[in-house]
Amino acid sequence: MKVFKAISALLCFIIFGAAFIVVSKPKKLKFPVPKGWAQPVYDFKSNPITQEGFELGRKLFYDERLSKDSSISCAGCHQQFAAFSTYDHNLSHGFNNSLTTRNAPSLQNLAWQKDFMADGGIMHLDLQPLAPMTASNEMGETIETIVRKLNGDTSYKRMFSAAFGDVTINTQRMNRAISQFVLMMVSSNSKYDRVMRKQDTFNLPQQLGYDIFKRKCTSCHKEPMFTDYSFRNNGMALEKTLNDYGRMKITQDKNDSLKFRVPSLRNVAVTAPYGHDGRFFSLSNVFEHYRDKMVVGPTTDSLLKKKLPLSNFEIGQLTAFLQTLTDTSFLKNPLFAPPGYNITPSFIHNH
Repeated sequence: MKVFKAISALLCFIIFGAAFIVVSKPKKLKFPVPKGWAQPVYDFKSNPITQEGFELGRKLFYDERLSKDSSISCAGCHQQFAAFSTYDHNLSHGFNNSLTTRNAPSLQNLAWQKDFMADGGIMHLDLQPLAPMTASNEMGETIETIVRKLNGDTSYKRMFSAAFGDVTINTQRMNRAISQFVLMMVSSNSKYDRVMRKQDTFNLPQQLGYDIFKRKCTSCHKEPMFTDYSFRNNGMALEKTLNDYGRMKITQDKNDSLKFRVPSLRNVAVTAPYGHDGRFFSLSNVFEHYRDKMVVGPTTDSLLKKKLPLSNFEIGQLTAFLQTLTDTSFLKNPLFAPPGYNITPSFIHNH
């Protein structure tokens, strides 16, 4: 009789108790679209951001094992304090002490960007990590070996399962997790942004600089992204050693010779050196280039055929304004710091 009751109780639990078993699902995170900004171009329906996917992406972003000799991570060339660019190096350092061929750009507001790299050679954010991972002068690894490394780590199996529903580890999931992490890198809380939200005011040099900026710079560096994402020849002479012709490498069109993407000026005060090859080590070098050092050629942008006349006074005021584009909360946000920090959705603020 006791055995019968025990079996009956077990059957009742299996039949009725199963209804109370909750399958854990990834926790969706709200993507922060700042007030007044356009909607992102990234398709979040195909890769919705979740807490678990974000944390997996962060672990991958900081993991040096993704490189051939386990010495280089994505974060090695994209440092948070430099708005996820490479601070103080014109060219990043890659596998086996090699040098890359371009200056590492900052990573911010990527959800609004349609294509990637200085020449626009990669058409989707989810594909972008493959380039540095497999380049012999960057991380130097093969995708097959990376996937094998991840499969050999039980912590990654748990994280992939939590993010995507099972322990399958493949290239698509790896890339989507990294995308979820970098997509959340929204920089929208600089002094400029606070002024636009009427929460702060410019001082006189900053205001004068903003007025000059709107007259002389916004054709290419459009607010609020401070880039129009176009490719332009801004009069930088060909660097013979690198032999980099920019956009022409992708399109094979001679009219695209020496055209490179217009960079965003957000956080520009902390992302030196400047230019696709890092040839300008300070903002003063950049201003001097535009007003005097440009090499005007057949494909030089029509807006710059006569260079860009700037007085010393204008340069001073422009510098004051550009410093208002530094977003300290972005540069120090623990949400984007290496693994080990507590990450919760409360860190995410929608301005």
